[in-house]
Amino acid sequence: MTQKRRKFSAEFKEEALRMVIETSRPIFDVARELGILEGTLGTWVATYRRAHAGEAPPPTADEGARLRELERQNRELRMENEFLKKGVPRTQAA
Repeated sequence: MTQKRRKFSAEFKEEALRMVIETSRPIFDVARELGILEGTLGTWVATYRRAHAGEAPPPTADEGARLRELERQNRELRMENEFLKKGVPRTQAA
């Protein structure tokens, strides 16, 4: 009895990878949840990690929100700093 090889869409693979990479869930758990072989998902993950070696992992939703908030605060502080620089007379060194 021969098994028919299953084909998976690019979207399915991306979602499976996202479930492992972004959430740090074990490959075994994600594969079982999606109904695919652990080895198949493991191969996808290994290929992804080799292709993206040296890159920072994508930020999680919480990290992304925190990053946006910090960038906003940074912009505000820069504007306040520029405003204060314009308001303070500069003294020349003697």
